[in-house]
Amino acid sequence: MKKIAILGSSGGNLYNLGGKEPLKLLGEIEVQGKSADIEIAEIQFIGAKASMDNANEKTPSRLYTWNLSEKKIIFSEEKTLKEINEMAISKDLAIAEKIHNGEIEGLVLMSSDPKNANKHSIKAAIEKKIPIVGTGGTSMATIQSLGGNVIATSGTTGTTNRTRAVASIQALSKYWGIKYKPTIGSSKENNSNVDENIFQRISFRGIMMAALPGFIAMAIVLALSKVPALSSLGEAFDILIQGLPVVVAAIAAKQVSGLDEVGIVAGVVAGMLSSKGGLIGGLIGGVLAGIFAVYLIRLTLSLNFPGTTSNIVSGGLSGLVAGLVVFYLISPITLKLGNGIRFLIEAAIGFNPILAGGIAGLLIWPAIIGGVYHAAILPIVLLEMETTGASFLGAIDMTALVMVSAGITLANILFPKQKSESAIAAPGFFINIAFGTFVEAAYPFMFSDKIVFIGAMISAALSGISVGLFDLKGTAYVPSITAPALSNNPSGFLISMLVGLVSSFLITVFANKIGKNKGIKEA
Repeated sequence: MKKIAILGSSGGNLYNLGGKEPLKLLGEIEVQGKSADIEIAEIQFIGAKASMDNANEKTPSRLYTWNLSEKKIIFSEEKTLKEINEMAISKDLAIAEKIHNGEIEGLVLMSSDPKNANKHSIKAAIEKKIPIVGTGGTSMATIQSLGGNVIATSGTTGTTNRTRAVASIQALSKYWGIKYKPTIGSSKENNSNVDENIFQRISFRGIMMAALPGFIAMAIVLALSKVPALSSLGEAFDILIQGLPVVVAAIAAKQVSGLDEVGIVAGVVAGMLSSKGGLIGGLIGGVLAGIFAVYLIRLTLSLNFPGTTSNIVSGGLSGLVAGLVVFYLISPITLKLGNGIRFLIEAAIGFNPILAGGIAGLLIWPAIIGGVYHAAILPIVLLEMETTGASFLGAIDMTALVMVSAGITLANILFPKQKSESAIAAPGFFINIAFGTFVEAAYPFMFSDKIVFIGAMISAALSGISVGLFDLKGTAYVPSITAPALSNNPSGFLISMLVGLVSSFLITVFANKIGKNKGIKEA
């Protein structure tokens, strides 16, 4: 059996997509690994009680490790994040030694810290050239820049504990030539009730991000409906718009309840009744359904109801009660709130679209670097898409983030300061173009060169100005070559994409030539 180590933390964005429940997150990797005869040899995972975007040295945390003799996940007592980090360093050294000794043959990383808590292990993995897989855009980009043998990487947005585990084990299995069939059943539960609090599961941005594929599907149908031969798809588009609150409600109820299918049913029932309150109405209806489902299943089981009956009561009745509450009491308020947010964006665009686009483009890089993007901007993008299938901020995302990152990575493929940088930049450029995501691929080049960083900001502002000039609406998280077709103005969208790409490309080439000449002179 191949032996792996799992390293990382509950993360920033990851925290809202499964990171706040480390036992389930780690347990899913264990279950999927067993399907491929891949064995866990070590775990070093820092689980904080808050997103790392907002955590501090005093944030309550635990260190999750692996008991090799009993083959199970264990965790420390709760301490401050500072104390847990100190414990993690000694564990990191022990794992690094095992890697050097050949006792660990691969790494699975999630929001790891290659500069501190995981630096010794990752350094050893790089030296031994063992395969590395994982998520966490910033950390994985850093590891690539250090020369790690990264065979699969992605950002965290849109993933779940299961999809992350399957993706990681699939990549390792392919690399080692091992047969692997994903396990679809429930992941292993390891004392999952420890410090469990249902209200800690409520993550509005996590729910909205998980619903993103539904919005992309709607945007695709909208684009196809513009083709004369497919104009009848306009009716399908209208149905999808009406169904979006149901999608959001189902995800919310499942995440909050933790009851899988029971939670999904509760969310669907609540979502159908909450749909007239728009996206926010569906969100609130789903959250309420998830909460009610937990308490109802506890109540019915305590009253010795049969399991089937408990499921029916908790799934059906909780969705019904939550949906009726939103239908009669909350939906008028949520509808006005959603319309108000869209009105503010439209008012800013109406006042001066070029200025609005330029400011949005200028601020979007600081927003994603500072952790604000996933917390605020992406949910607003989805609120915009709820009525039109496209978004002003979605257009900014594609042109000012994805295309600027693509320009920076392309420049480092064709005209790098050092030959090794081409190999580092290539995977990021491919993901930018092929999937419209992983803008963190540009981080190593931006953070190591002020000219590149400033160039990214300038290029993003220029592409934002172009978005405002053409009054564009669109979306990211789709293949870049298809993005213009999903916008309200394909030619204008393509121009705005090229503005961001070409500008960042030229500035990065200029910065690389300066850096290259400086290196020659110093030599």
